[in-house]
Amino acid sequence: MSSAPAPAGLATPLRRVGVVGHPRYDTLPGILARGAAVARRHALQLFLEAELHAVFAAGEVLREQDVPRLDLLLTFGGDGTLLRGARLVAPFGIPVLGVNFGHLGFLTAVSPDELEAALAAVLAGEVWFDERMVLSAGIESEAGVRQESFLALNDVVLHRGGVARMIRLVVRASDEEVGTYSADGIILATPTGSTAYSLSSGGPIVAPSLQCIIATPICPHTLAVRPLLLPADERVSVEVVFPDEQIMLTVDGQVSAALAPGDRLLVSRAALPLRLARLPGQTFFSTLRRKLRWGGLEDREGR
Repeated sequence: MSSAPAPAGLATPLRRVGVVGHPRYDTLPGILARGAAVARRHALQLFLEAELHAVFAAGEVLREQDVPRLDLLLTFGGDGTLLRGARLVAPFGIPVLGVNFGHLGFLTAVSPDELEAALAAVLAGEVWFDERMVLSAGIESEAGVRQESFLALNDVVLHRGGVARMIRLVVRASDEEVGTYSADGIILATPTGSTAYSLSSGGPIVAPSLQCIIATPICPHTLAVRPLLLPADERVSVEVVFPDEQIMLTVDGQVSAALAPGDRLLVSRAALPLRLARLPGQTFFSTLRRKLRWGGLEDREGR
């Protein structure tokens, strides 16, 4: 099984390109200059987030009202930067191309040296865009009032703040009780997020072409609780049994919020998937072998 691509190319002609990135990288100004040169040659309009525009003044500053009008978002950094950019454009169905400046870069498609070739491939309609499931997470009060909403490409984590100790969580799927979890917390992940925190907590690796929600307990205190795959259309809710506990919600490892006593977490599939770019020849399993050394039997050859 391979990750099933959406039709190659963009849904609309490439005209407006947003750029987000981590300004700490010393080589970033030079890479931005190369990207700007490609933009000039092809009459592309660049929109750089304010932090990047301060580093390299090309194009315009990316404002909130500009985001829905973008045709493509470029992210310069690691997977964390890509996740941040993904949450920015996910509500509008805008595709993302990640340029890896980090160490692992599991979600990013190209290296900085491949930037010009990747942009040429996008313009030629030779880039595939995989549709990745996104989670919509919300906090609901005891009175049934929706208080905060978040989007997550990787995962939504409910855990105790402060001192690390066990908490008890009641997990439901479409109002049917799944069970009461005694654990350090719970991870609700997408197939994309199956290779992140969920994997390190004992969850399965799930091909991103599948549609499901992965419920992975964090350090469960009983052998009877194990990771669970739920249909993507389920509406998952999590309630804390002890209301005096300080409970935190963390989204993609970057955004956090506190739950008040009586609050519950609601998680479901978001209305739109994220379109994530990959070059021809790149597949989920080739990336798994190359970056996570999955099935690394070749390391033992000749020993």
